[in-house]
Amino acid sequence: MAEPREINPVLKMALELGPVIAFFVAYVKLKDEVFTLVGTEYSGFIVVTAGFIPLMLISTAILWKLTGHLSKMQVVTVVLVIVFGGLSVWLNDPRFIKMKPTLLYVLFGGILAVGLLRGQSYLRHVMDGMMPLEDEGWTILTRRLMWFFFGLAVANELVWRLMSEEAWVNFKTFGLTAAIFLFFMTQGKLFRDYGTDES
Repeated sequence: MAEPREINPVLKMALELGPVIAFFVAYVKLKDEVFTLVGTEYSGFIVVTAGFIPLMLISTAILWKLTGHLSKMQVVTVVLVIVFGGLSVWLNDPRFIKMKPTLLYVLFGGILAVGLLRGQSYLRHVMDGMMPLEDEGWTILTRRLMWFFFGLAVANELVWRLMSEEAWVNFKTFGLTAAIFLFFMTQGKLFRDYGTDES
């Protein structure tokens, strides 16, 4: 299997975050609009979701073309966007795309939990090259990330069910990203205590 090709990190970030940022910007501009198509009214949220799906596909395809590789996480994310975004547009019901992060994080947390039950860290297979850790360090990090993913799933459910649509869009765009960043920032002691020098 060929090794993934390195690309400019700024370009990689743009391809990964671009569709999400575009979704947010488009939502801010169209959130109060109503569009009529073939006699059916669609909210701005549904229209923006309809645009987000092909944009996500295109950016992911470009990333795959440039690097020759997509992580399992990226593939699962795209599939869920297509399925749940497609259901939201087809049924004219925004609830499905709002459920997508919940299912995504439950799935990721569940996969990590299965690995732990089998005495393995599936996280290690994904991130070993980025963060060389001792076995115990990988187990601890995997357990923490598992609970973190489950926590994000619960948070997403609470936000979309109890708060406004605009609050959910802000939470999805900025809150989830910030939470993941902060999670890894707070793992510094673990990286110091269990890091290995592979230089």
